This record gives sequence, C-alpha cells and structure tokens, in this order.
Amino acid sequence: MGIKTVAVIGAGTMGAGIAQVCAQAGWKTNLYDAFPEGLEKGMATIDKFWDKGIARGKTTSEQKSEWGANLHAFTEMKEAVKNVDLVIEAVPEIPELKHKIFSDLGNMTKADCILGTNTSSLSIADIAAASGRPEKVIGMHFFNPVPIMKLLELVKHDSCSEETIQTATAAGEAMGKTTILVKDVPGFATSRLGVVLGNEAVRMLADGVASAKDIDTAMVLGYKHPMGPLALSDLVGLDVRRDILLNLKKSFNDDSYTPHPLLEKLVAEGRLGKKSGKGIYDWSSGSAEETELP
Repeated sequence: MGIKTVAVIGAGTMGAGIAQVCAQAGWKTNLYDAFPEGLEKGMATIDKFWDKGIARGKTTSEQKSEWGANLHAFTEMKEAVKNVDLVIEAVPEIPELKHKIFSDLGNMTKADCILGTNTSSLSIADIAAASGRPEKVIGMHFFNPVPIMKLLELVKHDSCSEETIQTATAAGEAMGKTTILVKDVPGFATSRLGVVLGNEAVRMLADGVASAKDIDTAMVLGYKHPMGPLALSDLVGLDVRRDILLNLKKSFNDDSYTPHPLLEKLVAEGRLGKKSGKGIYDWSSGSAEETELP
C-alpha cells in the first residue's frame, strides 16, 4: 500500500518532529493534539526548524513552502485521521492513554490504515489489541531530534502482518530513515540499552566519579558516541528516561532498572532536561552548561 496521507497524534517534541519528516517526504500530513496550545507550539517548532535550515543554507524558501503546504493542524482527532493511510501516535508513555487512543483509531480510521505507535518501552501487543485490528499495528520508534536522527526502530508483535511490516519499512525509507526490526520485548533494543547506560552515568555523577561533562566526554571520545549519556538523557527528557526504567523494572521484575534517586529528584523538581531549560545541565544558553545539582 502506498502512503499518501499521514496523521500524527500528539504535537509534542516527538510528534512535531515526526510530522515534519512526513511533510518533507511529500505526504499530506495532519498533525493533531488535544490541547490547542500544544498544537500551536508544535507547528511553531517545525516552522522554526525550517527557518534555521534556510539560514544555514541547507534548505531553501521554496522547499519550506512546499513542505508547509503538506502540513495541516487539527484539534479534532476524528477529522485528522479520516481516510489517512498511516497514523503515527506520539503521546506520553501512559498505557491507559495509548490504549484509549488506539481503541478510538480502530473505529475512526479506514480498515487498511496502518497504525504506528512511537512508544519507547510499552508493549506493542497490548496497544495493538486495543485497536481491534492488531495485524495493522506496529511499533515505530523514532529518535530525538527526529529530523536529524537516522534510525527508525520497527517493533513487531506476534499478530503484526508482513504487509504492515513492509509498509512501515517503506514509509521509514521514504522519510530518509534506516530501519531495524526487533521483537516486542520490554525496552526493545535501543531503549533497554540506552536507559541503563544513562542511569549508570547518573549514578557515577551522584557518586562524584567525575563531572557531567567529563563523563560525557569519556563516552564521546573513548567510545565514539555522538553524544554523552547525560546530555542525551537531558535531550530525551529525564521524565521519559525515568518512566522507561520503571516500565522495565515492572516488566522484568528486576530492581536493577530502578531509577537512581538523583534522577527521581531532578524529575520531581521539574528539571526535565532541555525541554524545561534545565536538567543535569543548564540549557538556557542553548547548549549544555554545567550546573549545580540538587
């Protein structure tokens, strides 16, 4: 099935980025958010990204106009998903919320519509079951910032059809992504490895092993990571990292996934990372600067 029209559910950091790459792929892209202010912010984020590309000479005003014509904002989910070929859900990692959305999508979308979820740790099979047509549901785990990161982790569950996998793979390639296919196990491949590394880096920071900058530099220069685990945790969102750890802890019944107390304290204080202006680092200047920890 060829993709011509896409709906993205949720206009936060991930949803806005996904909608952007869908519009750039040439698809009519409907971006929906339950909160008008969130939808407005998401659209503004996309516009700002395109303007930066023009300023840096990487894109043109003509491209922005072409892409912008593909992008449409919606405050009613039923209208946003009407007759689309692909839906990609990107709402917070709350199982009940995702199950409700997929239950609604099962009733609101056409029968052959592919339903993707951007969850980074929740069971795809459980989400798929809520839709009433699990064979059409697949995990489509993007990485932040979506327009720049090349990886798309596709997650198959036992009821996922081969046609759904092929369509999602083709969609990822059309968005300029390299896809990998993994089984529906807690944390998949990327989240399971990423959050453990990040949590251990937080433990080292709390124990005074080294500064945040030096821990990150060790992984960037010593192991060729493009970004250190602490800066990456701030970029992903400390609350997101904490929630993934808690999901893994529950799924595996394994206390080794317990979020470090410093991570819990930062989240409790609203220091969620780059999106809140401060986390492990201070991002108020636009880059990661050392800051005092609680």
